[in-house]
Amino acid sequence: MAIKRYVLLTEKRKQITIDKEIMEDFNKKIIEEFRTNKGVVGGPFNGMKLLLLTTKGAKSGKEYTNPLAYTNEGDKFVIIASKGGAPTNPGWYYNLLAHPEVTIEVGTEKFKVRATDTKDPERDRLYDQQAKEYPTFNDYKAKTSRVIPVFLLEKI
Repeated sequence: MAIKRYVLLTEKRKQITIDKEIMEDFNKKIIEEFRTNKGVVGGPFNGMKLLLLTTKGAKSGKEYTNPLAYTNEGDKFVIIASKGGAPTNPGWYYNLLAHPEVTIEVGTEKFKVRATDTKDPERDRLYDQQAKEYPTFNDYKAKTSRVIPVFLLEKI
């Protein structure tokens, strides 16, 4: 069985490879820290706005929660399916396409949103907006040949 790996960029733009199990454990710790500290997370996410996205699996129907950086577009939330610039989209991308009504946690609030997969030129504008706030997203874009999806999340 092949070991799934994730490639990430650190704060100092150093590339590291992480096994799937390690990444899942890392995410669990980030989620726990997020919930314990009312939405505030340190380490490599210090100073970033994070939300927790809970989706329903496109194939499994199971619930999955992922911590994601976001920016705002008015009263909507912008998230990017960068997967660290990997050649494939993250699993949550397919979950959102299959089941666009999801739950997010922002700070101490938890609410339902509807996800919309944006198209160009809006996608480009929103991606660039987030990359301006979090320059690592420029690195992700440079690493891959795929068009990285951008979603708008609107409260329902």
